[in-house]
Amino acid sequence: MKKRYKILILAFAVILLVIGYRKYCFSFSSLGEGTYFKGPIESPHGRYTADSYYKNYGGAAGGAVVWVTITDHRNDKTTTIYYGDGKDNFRIKWKDENNIYIENDDGPDYPESDRSATLEVGKEIYDESGRACMSWRMKDEYETCYQHE
Repeated sequence: MKKRYKILILAFAVILLVIGYRKYCFSFSSLGEGTYFKGPIESPHGRYTADSYYKNYGGAAGGAVVWVTITDHRNDKTTTIYYGDGKDNFRIKWKDENNIYIENDDGPDYPESDRSATLEVGKEIYDESGRACMSWRMKDEYETCYQHE
């Protein structure tokens, strides 16, 4: 009887550890491979390049997620700054050398679908699910994290 309780407690502890790890140790590198979507789009002075990717999910009735990476040509470091559900209208436009606008919506008839964001490179990220915003692992990579409400 005691052995059974020990096994149950151990199994429960392992499940909690896995859930905690997935929630608080998330990083965009866990997204895996995606299909190249749009880019490269250079910033006005050429310091950064933006690229976007998508990955389908859910089969025929599913959808796609999209993400945007930024490559800083001073150190050749590439980071993901945007992750969200893919919508019909998707485009990337540099506002200036450090700020990028990512449009991701289904158009003006569906305002609830808007997942667009203007982000300052190196300081802000967007993660629709909010996993990156809760991640202890990513806290040093940005100052502000936005998520869909």
